[in-house]
Amino acid sequence: MDRIFTAILKLLAADARAPVSGIAADVGLSQSACTRRIQALEASGHIQGYGARLGHRELGFRVTALVDITLGTQKEEDLAAFERAVSGIDGIVECALVSGGQDYRLKILARDLDDYERLHREHLGRLPGVVTINSSFVLRSVPTRSEADALFGTGSAGVMRS
Repeated sequence: MDRIFTAILKLLAADARAPVSGIAADVGLSQSACTRRIQALEASGHIQGYGARLGHRELGFRVTALVDITLGTQKEEDLAAFERAVSGIDGIVECALVSGGQDYRLKILARDLDDYERLHREHLGRLPGVVTINSSFVLRSVPTRSEADALFGTGSAGVMRS
């Protein structure tokens, strides 16, 4: 991963809709060379997709819950059954197997507390192997840096021009 690849990643992380011509100019490459670099990043898995960041509050999802789940066992088949079940539940936007006192941490978006309570009753409490559920509610989200800035440092997007 050289500095041009890093600069391309930072530019795309800041604006995935940026035209290749603009990225190429910023990093000092021809458009075709830049396109080949982007394709190489995609093929290698460094870029795993493109998407829009949604304003969940503006879409009516005003409650964010962080939910710690403990299972009865950590057998691979029990973990797999839990993960399969979680993947089909609307509102769960993230599921991570974690270390520490719990087994999983979920990030859940709900319209309001009644919606969260319904999701808890109809889905979380019925997940396979669950022993405990501990929910915390986000009071405020603090703006953070983009993934690229967090991984490669802050500042400009790595513009290569002199």
